[in-house]
Amino acid sequence: MNQPTKTLRPTVRNATVRKIAADSPARPVFIALAVVAAVGWILVNADGGQLFSQDSLVGIQQRSAALGIVAVGQTLAILAGSLDLSVAYLISLTSLVAAETMAEYGVLAGIGAVLVLSALVGLVNGLVITKLKVHAFIATLGVALIIRGILDDRYDGPAGSVPTSFQRLGYDRIGPIPVSALLWGGIAIAAILLLRRTTLGFRIYAVGGDPEVARLSGVRTDRIIMATHVLCSLCAGAAGLLLAARLGAGAPTVGTDGGYDLESIAAVVLGGTALAGGRGGVAGTVGGVLVLAVLDSVFNQLEVNSFAKDVVRGVVIVAALAVYARGRRSK
Repeated sequence: MNQPTKTLRPTVRNATVRKIAADSPARPVFIALAVVAAVGWILVNADGGQLFSQDSLVGIQQRSAALGIVAVGQTLAILAGSLDLSVAYLISLTSLVAAETMAEYGVLAGIGAVLVLSALVGLVNGLVITKLKVHAFIATLGVALIIRGILDDRYDGPAGSVPTSFQRLGYDRIGPIPVSALLWGGIAIAAILLLRRTTLGFRIYAVGGDPEVARLSGVRTDRIIMATHVLCSLCAGAAGLLLAARLGAGAPTVGTDGGYDLESIAAVVLGGTALAGGRGGVAGTVGGVLVLAVLDSVFNQLEVNSFAKDVVRGVVIVAALAVYARGRRSK
């Protein structure tokens, strides 16, 4: 009885998980991106501006890079059936740690300190969720509040100093492509390969799709959830490094002012990844980030007030989710 189970279970599991992994509903968000870009181009041109000038395209890439990096990590956590609300405060903290460490010990030490801190925060998030059985929303919100307490207690404003050589990460370009966009693209490609070509990627989909079935199939679900939270926090740390490079220093509100926690989740769900986990992918998230970035560029050129910006962005996100929901019900 045991031998057939051992023989069949991996085959069935791998076939099922590969089928789920291949179901990445990225196409609708890129159609939405094309529509938003076309409508935005018409409106901006009618107002006398140029949406797709080189300066505008470079600005879109630069503005989307930090959010894109965070959203890639958030995608991994959400695919596993979790999420991370601590990323915004972690970005602020890592920008400060990077700037202070670089000012004292150099660039490599600053990068190393940020990666270690980020991995530690991700591990804490994962342990609280898996070992203490606290819901991811509450667990990561609690960690976010702890980080906020540290920021409020230790910092009143910008601190540290980023060397000029490292600041080039935030502003240098290779032709029309900013280095920051290349960093985001590299992280996104690495995440896509992880999800599509590695055992860890298949197991992330399995755990997000049905954790009990995954557990019975031999997947150590707790380890997978912890791994995704570590990766998510590392992405937040990378965004903190990028923002420190742009600012030339660390800032205790750079993460929260950018709204990277909710914005990253919005980009993920806009890209078609199910909040319940198990369905979606990084390609859709890239499209979701670009939709938000193009919208921001259109709003800025039209000088739309912040209230109207939030209303339109909210309508776009709700409409996209409604379309995805109808599509899934019709299948």
